[in-house]
Amino acid sequence: MRSIRTGLRTGWISSLLAAALLAGAGLTATAASAADLLDSVKQAGVLKIGIEGTYPPFGYRGAKNELEGFDVDVARAVAAKLGVKPEFVTTEWSAIIAGLQAGKFDIIVNQVSVTPQRKQALDFSTPYVYSAAQLIQRKDDKREFKSLDDLKGHKLGVSLGSNYNELAKSVPGIDVKTYPGAPEYLRDLASERVDAALNDRLMVNYLIKNANLPLRPGAVVAGASSEVAIPFRKDNPKFAQAIDKALDDLRKDGTLTKLSTKWFGSDVTKASK
Repeated sequence: MRSIRTGLRTGWISSLLAAALLAGAGLTATAASAADLLDSVKQAGVLKIGIEGTYPPFGYRGAKNELEGFDVDVARAVAAKLGVKPEFVTTEWSAIIAGLQAGKFDIIVNQVSVTPQRKQALDFSTPYVYSAAQLIQRKDDKREFKSLDDLKGHKLGVSLGSNYNELAKSVPGIDVKTYPGAPEYLRDLASERVDAALNDRLMVNYLIKNANLPLRPGAVVAGASSEVAIPFRKDNPKFAQAIDKALDDLRKDGTLTKLSTKWFGSDVTKASK
């Protein structure tokens, strides 16, 4: 009789212990899932930043093979405001959003425009760049494409996976040709394989200057303005607040204006009125 009672008692205690362990595990899992990205970044003392590193003048390797550019400077300034060290993780554009979602880095600072589709999967900081789409044409081309509607029935070169690819395809009738990047579509534009190309107005003069091809800036596309911000994974409210505060402080102390003037000769960090 005692052995039966002891067995029942032991089984009852074991059940209670098991339940407690499960509850504890559940609480630990809940706490882990509720942990904010800001806590882990502060604990590590490092902000991991996704960047292409092949996209001048925003992020590229200079003469000493070190990363430099406007976005590189902005990222370093944000990390400094958070009190941590920046650690850059170079990633191809086609994989950079997936890399962020997989936790390979904490943020992307790589001219990522805010779009409704991206906002469904990611959270964004307040914008730190305001820009627009601009066309590129051949110097000897007498035609003036003043809008995307003017390109209906014509071939337009864009980078694969870019906002401009989506923008061009939103206008029926344009023969959109996609390329790995700007060097490829600019060569085809100069060779008359496409009639125009489309990129960020911040990039156009730089691209034309460095391509050494007979090209010229075209029209800025009306209604195609864009806001560039810093994306990060969802459900990190403390981190979101800290990133926004860092950018706000960089606006107030003049750092963003200084960096923009350094790289573009004008302040592109404020919305046009």
